[in-house]
Amino acid sequence: MPFIVSFLLAIISFTVIDNVILNRYFGICSFVGVSNKVKSAVGMGLAVTFVTIMAALVCWPIYNFILVPADMKYMETIVFILVIASLVQMVGFFIKKKSPSLYKSLGIYLPLITTNCAVLGVCSGNVGYDFGYAMANAIGTSLGFLLIIFVYACIRVRLEGANVPKAFKGVPIALIVAGLMAFIFASLNGMIDLGAWGVQ
Repeated sequence: MPFIVSFLLAIISFTVIDNVILNRYFGICSFVGVSNKVKSAVGMGLAVTFVTIMAALVCWPIYNFILVPADMKYMETIVFILVIASLVQMVGFFIKKKSPSLYKSLGIYLPLITTNCAVLGVCSGNVGYDFGYAMANAIGTSLGFLLIIFVYACIRVRLEGANVPKAFKGVPIALIVAGLMAFIFASLNGMIDLGAWGVQ
């Protein structure tokens, strides 16, 4: 199979089938915390997308060309978090300058991208794979995060005006919807084979 086809299939797989939120359960805190408004959800999704792709671009060479040759693989988590924290600071300054209202609505969840397990999971998951897989993983995972948080926010906005039993209003119905979404996306498992990169 040509590389470009494998690359695109991997991106589709990480976006929809092996979704970071609904299949791997990474990034749940921002997924639930910011998704009550569509604008906040899209802002968070775009911030996570940028940070994830840039972190993968920076962390993969640092790991393979600095940490591995220096026999310092045990430093990977600390180094990855430092890289991610630096990128989050850049994103925070940019959003604060360009859209103060979005910056305020994201609140504590923006700096929490630093320890967002979705971003760190991509960087750690890329260890041991080639650069093509690493970038497919980063692009697909970040697009999957953006897609799901946007769809979930749209559903939550609609649910606010829905006739929901009192016991299920608010967070309970939101979690039920998230569970149903996970169930639907789980039915797609196994549709794309990533055997070209040795992924089981």
